[in-house]
Amino acid sequence: MKNKILIISVAAFFSLAFAKAQRGIRVGFVDMEFILESVPEYQEASKQLEQKMQKWKMEIDKMANEISQMKASLQNEKVLLTKELIEEKEEDIALKEQDLAVYQQKRFGAQGDFLLQKQQLIQPVQDQVFNEIQKIGSQKKYDYIIDSSEVAMLYSAERHDLSDQILRAIGRTGKKKAAVKRQADRNIPDDKEEPYLSVKEAEQEEEKEQAKEDRKEELQQAISDRDAVRNQQRKQRDSIRAAKVAAYKERRDKMTEDRNRRKDSILEVRAAAREKKQAEIDARNAENNKKTPPGGE
Repeated sequence: MKNKILIISVAAFFSLAFAKAQRGIRVGFVDMEFILESVPEYQEASKQLEQKMQKWKMEIDKMANEISQMKASLQNEKVLLTKELIEEKEEDIALKEQDLAVYQQKRFGAQGDFLLQKQQLIQPVQDQVFNEIQKIGSQKKYDYIIDSSEVAMLYSAERHDLSDQILRAIGRTGKKKAAVKRQADRNIPDDKEEPYLSVKEAEQEEEKEQAKEDRKEELQQAISDRDAVRNQQRKQRDSIRAAKVAAYKERRDKMTEDRNRRKDSILEVRAAAREKKQAEIDARNAENNKKTPPGGE
């Protein structure tokens, strides 16, 4: 979509340049792809970034496979599980899916590691190139200098190609023949090439893309709402479970207290009976001692 809008903008730019051609406008160009391909540090860093990307993809595939196995296991065991166990397993799966989405966003999102590291990789070379473009543009009186790797140039005079000058200025060399061949390949008409879009069609395409993004945001919001409801339900279940445990503990403590009270009561009754019996024995012994005269028969 951006490329289509860019082509429209470039077409408008060249129309303006053609209209002002009589004034002697000078237009130069550089091939950023060719320049980057000629910088060994950039190529080496690109390989390292590719290796990281493959590692991240493997981790994402591993997480996705784990979720698939959890879903398959739940489907197979569903008839044997209680409703609460099913809900807990479904919540576990939802949490895993959420972790996967967060990880994907972290690695490959708009502010993800891949794009950030790629930007950091290109930025130093771009800064050098832009500085030299400013110098050459000022010294040689160029009105415009464009990036030929971003636009379809139907014709370009070689004398206006500043790529080699830029490379020499930043202390690099490149294989210009390969770049020339790539440029020629880009200029060859291709039946499969996307058709030219008018401004109105481009706006319609952009509206469609925006509608897709809006639907994606709505889906994300629905998922967030669903997760919030599930978390609330889980808290309610935990609260009910805690209440049941507390009630059970209270009943158990009360039963223990009643049992101990009955035991103490029985012990008190038994002690009182022993004391009463002992008192009766002592009373009989005292009575017998009174009836028997001292020292006589």
